[in-house]
Amino acid sequence: MFGLTILGNNSALPAHGRHPTAQVLSFGQHTVLIDCGEGTQIQMAALKVKRSRIHHIFISHLHGDHYFGLPGLINSMALMGRTDPLNLYGPPELMPILQLQFNAAHTQLPFELAFTPIYQAGMLVETPKFTVECFAVQHRIACWGYLFTECKFKRKLNHEAAIAAGIPTTFFGRLQHGEDYISAAGELISNASVTFANTPARSYAYCADTIFDTSLCTKLQGVNLLYHEATYLSHLEERAKARFHSTAAQAATIAKMAGVKKLLIGHFSSKYAELDQFLQEAQAVFPQTDLALEGVTYRVI
Repeated sequence: MFGLTILGNNSALPAHGRHPTAQVLSFGQHTVLIDCGEGTQIQMAALKVKRSRIHHIFISHLHGDHYFGLPGLINSMALMGRTDPLNLYGPPELMPILQLQFNAAHTQLPFELAFTPIYQAGMLVETPKFTVECFAVQHRIACWGYLFTECKFKRKLNHEAAIAAGIPTTFFGRLQHGEDYISAAGELISNASVTFANTPARSYAYCADTIFDTSLCTKLQGVNLLYHEATYLSHLEERAKARFHSTAAQAATIAKMAGVKKLLIGHFSSKYAELDQFLQEAQAVFPQTDLALEGVTYRVI
């Protein structure tokens, strides 16, 4: 399953039973963590998210509600005897902060912590199952959004047709990538006659803390699931702008302009105990909107 589980959906302060930002994205057996605010480990334990399956962690920026849980998580992984490498991505200042804490505690990690500092937009990860690109969003400090895309063959193989056409199995992989086959006798067997069109690759985009910025739409165009921060309601639009945040209606506007299939909104200000009005404001602009609720897993479809 390609799914997103919300661990934390609040902004700067833990409040109203809500936790700071953290999310887990799963591609079958592959799991990545996106941001790691306070309480992430508690939420992982409550929701039975296995630390051992996390091999990639992406930190958007260095405001505490997005990474203060990270040192404790890494330390817990060490205490539990992890030996698999852990890949970490984020602003370049992140690693010196972690190293200072590890040095002060004389912490020796029993696994490799491979840190990739982000200086510019571009491709970060390419695996057989998924790719990850980063893109800049506008916040008070350097901040990054992430685009996760599953990897698929271009075509699905029609095994019976391919075998009947005499195509060797060693060529099947090339058929899935769209190639035609030329037999030893020089006969061209068209790819379309032995394959089916595959379903489009699915994608998830994470827009971390950001001011309302329509230029993001080019990067978000047509994604299956978009998470966009919605710290405030429309009555505080000027406060949102001054603090480089967005409102629920603004997040919905981005989703509508980008032609995404579904929108999740989160990063709610602790001044709001109830969230129903966030959903009402967003759905008035973009009906395919849901609240990013803690403990809920949203399928990317």
